[in-house]
Amino acid sequence: MKYLQTEAFMGDNDGSEDAIHSTVKLEMYVEDLENKIASLPADAPMSDRLKLILDRCYGLLELNRFEEAWPLARQALDDAIQAELWLRAVEACDVMFQTEQADSLKALAHGVWLGVTFPIDPELSVAMLQHIVDESPDRSDGAAVAAATAGYIVNLRATGKQKSDLEFFTIQLLGEVARRHSQVEEQEIFDFWVQQLELDDPAKFLPRLAQVIDVLADGDWWFDRDQLREKIPAE
Repeated sequence: MKYLQTEAFMGDNDGSEDAIHSTVKLEMYVEDLENKIASLPADAPMSDRLKLILDRCYGLLELNRFEEAWPLARQALDDAIQAELWLRAVEACDVMFQTEQADSLKALAHGVWLGVTFPIDPELSVAMLQHIVDESPDRSDGAAVAAATAGYIVNLRATGKQKSDLEFFTIQLLGEVARRHSQVEEQEIFDFWVQQLELDDPAKFLPRLAQVIDVLADGDWWFDRDQLREKIPAE
């Protein structure tokens, strides 16, 4: 999976020499992307430009060059919103969150809002919600609401193998949240826990997710949500 943080997403370097070699390759990759961006013609499609920029941002994250990645991603967010490239906008928020800067939680709020509101790749939407789970205290209802929303989005948007893979992931995610939240281990108790927290009813948990997002954004929204809602594609 491209966006999700899973136990399978682990480096396979056996020693320091392998790590150094991998870092050098990554630095070359990032430099190559920078050159490609610089060589783009002025009239190149914004979609092409943003893909290269955000690929470079993810490379910078892997190199721990967080302060370089933030401003690139912040500008990419504005450009993606202007061009109505919602996937790229959420990727920009994902990058900013992972840079661990002062406004990273605000970036997470923006990314989750966009990823839930617009019909982008469900894996990226789930990844943004996973960030909320990871950032939440063990007994937080916010983590439960985020995990429930992740499962809802998968059922709504995913198909085929992606759906089966993401269903497995989100079920495991919600189960882990239940253990952290209330030490839930047995299926019967899990079902009761879901009902008690109303995690089986989108009409109940989606407004609660909106409250979580508002807390993360802390009143500092970088775009007009009402204007963007008007751009939601018709079903």
